[in-house]
This record gives sequence, structure tokens and C-alpha cells, in this order.
Amino acid sequence: MNEKRNVRVSKFLARHLRHDPARIGLSLDAQGWAVVDELLDAAAAHGFPVTRAELEEVVATNDKQRYALSEDGSRIRANQGHSVAVELELPELAPPHVLFHGTVPRFLAAIRAEGLRPMSRHAVHLSADRETATRVGARRGRAVVLTVAAGYMHEQGHIFRRSENGVWLTAAVPPRCLGFPR
Repeated sequence: MNEKRNVRVSKFLARHLRHDPARIGLSLDAQGWAVVDELLDAAAAHGFPVTRAELEEVVATNDKQRYALSEDGSRIRANQGHSVAVELELPELAPPHVLFHGTVPRFLAAIRAEGLRPMSRHAVHLSADRETATRVGARRGRAVVLTVAAGYMHEQGHIFRRSENGVWLTAAVPPRCLGFPR
């Protein structure tokens, strides 16, 4: 599959596995899983046919490992980033001492005042390394990388989870736990 098609399939999956499954008549279970055959049928019925091979290639090659197939290959889900109600059943984990968050300059004033909030998602997304956070921030313009005192937050009772693709998730990050670049 060429790169352009791979990106189109990935965006289709993100929209319908993370944000709007009902738009194509798809149902997710409580943990965010969809039946692969139902997804493929719904995609075709809505003018975007996807083969099982294309689906498997996107899952295997997505640079951020956004999607997972069940062990038997019969179900698929997004690893995180949902705006629809799902419970991914990720265990609580102690985070590294510092995590990172990529953003853009236009959001800094609000972040300084309110901290990081999940906005339309279920959790704030944090990266284990500065490079990943830079790529995340750069999707919307010039990236600004914030440091998050995750170890301190955890000591103060904040809960952290890590998705299957390594993204750290927490409910919110207070302004006092953020380090801003100079």
C-alpha cells in the first residue's frame, strides 16, 4: 500500500475508532473494541472500502502504534485518544520522574493559567521523551515542549496509566507541575 493510502486508512480508523463510530453504524464495546468484519463492512457501505490486508498493514506500520488488533485478529481498537466513552482498562503505573507534553505557542497562556486539561479527550497525553513531544506539538505549528513533574504528581496522588503504544495518560496536570521553556 502506498504512503498516501496508508495515511487515509489511518485517519479513517482514528475518526471511527476514537471519535465517531456511530457515523458509520459501528459499535464499540466498553473497552473500545470493534469487530473487524463489521468495521470493514461499514467502511465499504460508507464509500471507503478497506481490505483486511490494508487494515493489518496500518496497524503494523503506524509510526505511533495508534491501533491494536486482538490476539485472534477478530477485533480492533485505538490505543488511546478517544473522545467517545471507553474504558481501556489500563493499569495504574508509577511514571518516570519527568514526562513531556508538546503544544504550540498560542496555547501557552491558557496552559499557564489552567494547566493541561484533556479537552475533548478522556486524558491528558504525555510523552516519555522530548523528541516524541516535539513531533506531537509540530502537528499544529512550531512545537513548544513542556516538562511535567510526573514523579511529584504521582507522589501527590495523581494517577498515571500508559497505553499500549507508550503514551502516558493522566486526568490533568496542574500549572505548578509544568516547566515552560524560556
